[in-house]
Amino acid sequence: MKEKYDLVKLSDICEIKSGGTPSRNEKDNYDGSIPWAKISDIEASNGTLFTTEETITEKGLKAIRNRIFDEGTLLFAMYGSVGKMAFTEVKVSTNQAILGINIKDQSKLYDRYLYYWLLGKKNEFLYLANGVTQKNLSATFLRNVKIPLPSIELQRRIAEILDKADEIVRKRKGSIDLTEQLQKSIFLDMFGDPVTNSKGWEIKKLGDVGILERGKSKHRPRNDPSLLGGEYPLIQTGDVANSKGLIKSYTQTYSEKGLAQSKLWKSGTLCITIAANIADTGILLFDACFPDSIVGFSPSTEVTTEYIQGWFDFFQPILEANAPQSAQKNINLNILKNLNVMIAPIKQQVHYSQVINSLRKHLEKYEKHLQESENLFNALLQRAFKGEL
Repeated sequence: MKEKYDLVKLSDICEIKSGGTPSRNEKDNYDGSIPWAKISDIEASNGTLFTTEETITEKGLKAIRNRIFDEGTLLFAMYGSVGKMAFTEVKVSTNQAILGINIKDQSKLYDRYLYYWLLGKKNEFLYLANGVTQKNLSATFLRNVKIPLPSIELQRRIAEILDKADEIVRKRKGSIDLTEQLQKSIFLDMFGDPVTNSKGWEIKKLGDVGILERGKSKHRPRNDPSLLGGEYPLIQTGDVANSKGLIKSYTQTYSEKGLAQSKLWKSGTLCITIAANIADTGILLFDACFPDSIVGFSPSTEVTTEYIQGWFDFFQPILEANAPQSAQKNINLNILKNLNVMIAPIKQQVHYSQVINSLRKHLEKYEKHLQESENLFNALLQRAFKGEL
């Protein structure tokens, strides 16, 4: 049976203030002892903020009218990543994109209940947020939002149930993170550091151990509707960057006309991004087309696809850091062809490929379990504030 809760304006039970940004033109505003949080700090915090990328001085704090938040404050992102949150474990100042929320009376509102209620409203907030280049909410908007307010005992019970469900999700994510890190560790153990070639393997050019070919999209404009909507998968740089190594899905397709001005690459091709996202890789699990911002690699008998992909995992940060930039970062086909690759014995490479493919099967199971856990958590989150728990 559903319970009905009183609705209370958030500003009636919480103090809500924004931070500020000291002038960047005055260098003595920064590099002090006072933590100064940006939205990127909240994103990296996993829900609890212990440290910040930047700090400000006492002078910088005065420049933003001493806007500082005590330990335990709930930080809420208003711009860009609307609704991202973290409890701060240190006294912290923030920029103006972040609100600090402090409960006025702890006997009436439990902080974890408030956190989960705001989390449950995130999609609604994103829908209501203004902005073309980036979404944003105002402090006034949040102050006027009404929160259901059951007894403090029931708030604690709701938060406890959601904490347990959230902990399951976090453990699932932790298993996935460890498995992904293990892939790099296996490469290092079997072949040594590819950056320094610590095991002294033979060196060859990447272009000499496989075929590298840019994707094709000859027609202009590229988004001509007549090119799209058919049966041929079309992969973009974002699909590769978000693939976690294996390209299993796609969001766009080419028509027959689209295919005629492109090319269909075979399943198993290693896709390498060369614009915007630099040297991200993904192995196609189906035949697909892709534009010239992606290069396809097909290995010779000297290397395996998984080995070259593992090698790229170590060189991607180096290639991205050194990529020339005009409107966006990019590298060309010649740069890829002339990269020096250490060539370990093919038997070891084949064994590595078998181990990685086995590991990826485990990873697929972990991801399925994570999806189930997230679905359970989201269902509980919605039920909690409808009086159904």
